[in-house]
Amino acid sequence: MFIRFDSRVVIVTGAAQGIGRGIAAAFNEAGARIHLADIDEEGVRRTAKELGARAYPGDLSDRATAAKVVQDVIAAERRLDIVVLAAGGVCGQVGRPIEEVSPADWHAVFAANVDGAFWLVQSAAPAMKEAGWGRIVTISSAAGLRPSLTGIQAYSAAKHALVGLTKQLSGELAPHGVTVNSVAPGLILSNPSTLKQWQSYGPERQSQIVDTLHTRRLGSPQDIAAAALFLSSEQAGWITGQILSVDGGRF
Repeated sequence: MFIRFDSRVVIVTGAAQGIGRGIAAAFNEAGARIHLADIDEEGVRRTAKELGARAYPGDLSDRATAAKVVQDVIAAERRLDIVVLAAGGVCGQVGRPIEEVSPADWHAVFAANVDGAFWLVQSAAPAMKEAGWGRIVTISSAAGLRPSLTGIQAYSAAKHALVGLTKQLSGELAPHGVTVNSVAPGLILSNPSTLKQWQSYGPERQSQIVDTLHTRRLGSPQDIAAAALFLSSEQAGWITGQILSVDGGRF
């Protein structure tokens, strides 16, 4: 199977680093016209410069900001075909007892992982429905399918919410030719937060985690990018409302 995106316009969120950056690079290599969004202005501008793309720095959990990204892309390209929602993360938090979690910490994780995805799709959906074709791919997590290794209650809850949103949007948008799917990565050492988490386990726990994977190795951003590109392709046109675990065969 040979997958190309030469005529496609793609927005990738969370593109400053890690999984989002890997997805952006893969679409770029496959010929897409990529537009990159992230709250990390320096990082997303750096990635955009390296890939010859346009950067859209800003907080996508703000509805107006998310809408402007979509409006600017459509104004520049006269179309929008694919949206990959990789923005999210733990917002610098660590696992701790529920009694110690503040309202601000709880809402920050939901804003990063759920709100931004919802507002961006809300703005992108009309153009995709009018075109009769579109692909939306959320990047959820194994933490959206089972308890999170991070121990962060808000992160697991937010990723479960993103999984639910993916399924709900599929039912609404797929009749218009717009598929909605999710990639649920396992543990990927792709940014400072995941590296910090991994190092906190120590050698013994790290070995135990690897032993729970059929592949006996951790994944990479490229592993997640390959799944996102497939779900965004013409060939995946009859796949929607699905959550694809890309976790090395965790058991």
